[in-house]
Amino acid sequence: MHDLIAKAETLLEALPYIQRFSTARFVIKYGGSFMDSPDPEVRNSVARDLVFLESVQIDPVVVHGGGKAITRALEREGVSSRFIQGQRVTDEVTVGIVDQVLSREINPELVATINALGGNAQGFAGTDIFTCRKFQLTGPDGAEIDLGRVGEVISVNIEPLLQCLERGFTPVISPTARGEDGQVYNCNADVAAAQVAIALSARRLVFMSDVPGLMLNPKDPSTLIRHLAVGEVAELKRARVIDAGMIPKVDSAVAALEAGVEKVQFVDGRVSHSILLEIFTDAGVGTEVVR
Repeated sequence: MHDLIAKAETLLEALPYIQRFSTARFVIKYGGSFMDSPDPEVRNSVARDLVFLESVQIDPVVVHGGGKAITRALEREGVSSRFIQGQRVTDEVTVGIVDQVLSREINPELVATINALGGNAQGFAGTDIFTCRKFQLTGPDGAEIDLGRVGEVISVNIEPLLQCLERGFTPVISPTARGEDGQVYNCNADVAAAQVAIALSARRLVFMSDVPGLMLNPKDPSTLIRHLAVGEVAELKRARVIDAGMIPKVDSAVAALEAGVEKVQFVDGRVSHSILLEIFTDAGVGTEVVR
């Protein structure tokens, strides 16, 4: 009986959030090592949460990653992976494999998983949604570093996404883009997700990864920063708390908030139902970033 009462209390705690977010758009960046887990329950847990969001009249939009799968595919083809400041150097051979893995393997697999769990999802290759410019990376000496076919998303074709949402489907988008030169580019999924949130006037932007959130000490989960205001970001960068791979996430979060997104959240995809816990409970489980 106590377990049943606890379940009822959990539902009641979630109720005001469900009411508040009915018909709202949530953009979710789906990425992290849990995507490659051999345990189907781990892989399916996120998809199940997305189906739940659909069921309570929230409109989720997903932008997914797939870095580990890309590296494995490159290894099978005898192509080595090289990274500079966390960015994958992407030549013409590499970008073809990236596009294949992201848009033709991971994307339809994620769509099929959502649909198998009772949801409604539609996949989109990023090249049909995103336009990008060549990403400019500057080295410590101020010299420009050529990463090849790495792009920075600058615009989002929202019409197909709006049509998808109007039909009650969840758009699932790969992080590739078409450059101004007509070529395919590999893009940072965090930046792409933020641009989607801005373009769709989303209420929330959720970054899923394989860390608990933003931590003062990356090796100590007890130092998790649960609440972060935009005004605190610059100091955390100076202290190198926000560094390396976290910089695109946090910069994208700030850009989304300044464009009108209500809140950005960093959650650990390895924790079962982390999306639901962060959105529908009073305590939350990750880092929330606000204006």
